[in-house]
Amino acid sequence: MKKIGFIGLGTMGAPMAANLLKQGYEVIVYNRTSAKSEALAEQGATIATTPRDAANAVDTVITMVSDDASIAAVYEGKDGLLAGLQAGTTVIDCSTISPALVRQLAESIKSLGCTFLDAPVTGSSPAAISGTLVFMVGGDAEVLAAQTDIFDTLGKKILHMGPNGSGAVAKLAHNTIVGINNLALAEGFAIAAKSGLPADAFLELVQLGSAGSKAAELKGRKIIEHDFTNQFSLALMLKDLKLASSLTDESSIPSPMLNMAKSLFQAGQAEGFGEEDLSAVVKLYESWIGKKMGDPSL
Repeated sequence: MKKIGFIGLGTMGAPMAANLLKQGYEVIVYNRTSAKSEALAEQGATIATTPRDAANAVDTVITMVSDDASIAAVYEGKDGLLAGLQAGTTVIDCSTISPALVRQLAESIKSLGCTFLDAPVTGSSPAAISGTLVFMVGGDAEVLAAQTDIFDTLGKKILHMGPNGSGAVAKLAHNTIVGINNLALAEGFAIAAKSGLPADAFLELVQLGSAGSKAAELKGRKIIEHDFTNQFSLALMLKDLKLASSLTDESSIPSPMLNMAKSLFQAGQAEGFGEEDLSAVVKLYESWIGKKMGDPSL
């Protein structure tokens, strides 16, 4: 089986690395906060002290970090991932970052005699834990085919979107819809709550009617129960919406709903909800109507 370096052990990365270990892969892990590596070491992972060490003498390197700045921190420099790569290694980046940076990484990695796939995911932490993520992949089809064993361990579906950068564009377009849908759900709940409708019955109506969505399925109960335990943070959604907004600016694509969503998630961040689940954006609406969504009292 392949020897895998895994860099980035946050909400998504840690369970992904754990699933690789369960499948029997040899996994070398690195995280800038080293304490996050210890639980995986107990499951059989080897802890690397630098990204360079995690990328050295492995078949595949997977990175799952938060943003463009984090990519620079783990890829560049004398102790960076690029410094440790050996010819023939495949790098798979599962982060959500700018398409321009993805293409830059692809060129740098190819110049070292290695191959690169941009493979962001959807499904948030429950899918990372269960190994049912959906991957949207940019890169050569032949390179993707050689890594299907890894993708099949981590997810339920692989969608090849085109050349390098295509996965990143697909993720930003997808998360634009996710952000807008979550605001639509919050706004509908606000109308229902302000009018005194029972929250459970309203959510059932949404799920049975044309308003049904993944947002309602995944976040409806969280809104009613005021459970904003982080599955995918509001701060990360805001980061993705900002990247999507930059992309639409560069492409001259009108995006009024994206810009409104970005503004509302920025407001949520300003109110201190950034490290909570993205569904915590509903708390903005609660402040406006003076009522919690699951509260039966007026």
